[in-house]
Amino acid sequence: MTSELVLLPGLICDERLWRDVMAELDAHAMVADLTQDDSIAAMAARVLAAAPARSALAGLSMGGYVAFEIMRQAPERVTHLALLDTSARADDAARKETRRKGIEMVGRGKFIGVSRGLLGSLVAPQHMGKPVARDVQAMSERVGQAAYLRQQVAIMNRVDSRPGLGDIAVPTLAGVGELDKMTPPELAEEIVAGISGAELVRFPDSAHLPTMENPGAVVGAMRGWLRR
Repeated sequence: MTSELVLLPGLICDERLWRDVMAELDAHAMVADLTQDDSIAAMAARVLAAAPARSALAGLSMGGYVAFEIMRQAPERVTHLALLDTSARADDAARKETRRKGIEMVGRGKFIGVSRGLLGSLVAPQHMGKPVARDVQAMSERVGQAAYLRQQVAIMNRVDSRPGLGDIAVPTLAGVGELDKMTPPELAEEIVAGISGAELVRFPDSAHLPTMENPGAVVGAMRGWLRR
């Protein structure tokens, strides 16, 4: 049965993040624009303004933060929730400082999209130097500096979503790349522990971007999720 599906990209990501998944799912899918705002609440409001009246919602990384906010703003509009390679936690002091340093570097004219060092944290080692890695770099360049700065500010100031996990009452999938170091599997386990009936899926051959690294595994998990 065809579903309405809203897909939420991660930091410095665009439609390419979800391209291979959308191609295989039996769903009317839209990829939301998360590049225009500098707060998670504003991103969520923009998504809701463009989204169908009711839809399944899937977010990866930053997209997961926006998904949590949509569940606070308008839970009645979400039929299913998928949270991929994300965290219910807010940034701690050390992570906020890392983001501030990144923002300062951009202010000094050092924006290069995704550096090789960062790329090694986003994709599994076996994908380095392969087309998927080049696609990640190209995606970051398309999104660009201004959107990157807005998104980092939004992420840095997001709220802790853990207190609201128990209020989520729709079929929920928490998926994570087995090799994800940015949002490791234990953060997905924490989400599943807080949401009644949530399902945990680990994606092999993947780090932080399984929708690009192993889209077949993600499609399989999402098909089962949408049937729930």
